[in-house]
Amino acid sequence: MNIIVVGCGRVGSQLAMLFSETRDDVVVIDTNPVAFKRLGRNYEGRTIIGVGFDEEVLLTAGVETCDVLAAVTDTDTTNIMISEVGRKLFGVPHVLARLYTPGRESAYLQLGLDYVCGTSLVAEEIYAKIVAGHSSHVETIGDFEVLRFALKTPGAGVDTLRVSELEREHQIRIIAFERSDNGQSSIPTADSVLRDGDIVLACVRKDLIESFTRYMRT
Repeated sequence: MNIIVVGCGRVGSQLAMLFSETRDDVVVIDTNPVAFKRLGRNYEGRTIIGVGFDEEVLLTAGVETCDVLAAVTDTDTTNIMISEVGRKLFGVPHVLARLYTPGRESAYLQLGLDYVCGTSLVAEEIYAKIVAGHSSHVETIGDFEVLRFALKTPGAGVDTLRVSELEREHQIRIIAFERSDNGQSSIPTADSVLRDGDIVLACVRKDLIESFTRYMRT
């Protein structure tokens, strides 16, 4: 993946290092060059001095081809501006913002931003949300991720999947699902049948997420 992290504080630097360790392409933006010292000697990505919502700075960072833009400065207004520029101007597929002041949560919700609250924020939580990729991250529990996503069936005439087949073949657990056509929700049994487009809540082991994404609508 190509990731841009704006803000090289404690959270931003840890997040950048997590992706650097997995050989992803990472660019960190910060207005203070001294902040980059937090990245340490093993960081293999790029650094750019500048304002994270400046179009030219983002273009230099490669925003036109990036997969993820994480706005993790310590200023909510800045994070919102970065997120809006990334989403609306450059169409970044996944934009994630840090909510630094919980009292401003309503502003993030009204804008439809994917965010993590600063009072409980850790870099690993943001990392978990990003690696979930095609889904909406709900919770991290040890080695597992709880994900919410729209189901994508294999196609070629196959538009349903049995819960027992998914769970057995992919070592996941389907917690609940909602029909795409009528909004009816259910806690499944092994014999329950899922349809293409159904909204699914599932628990997936972290190391199996990548292989399971073929069942997640983008």
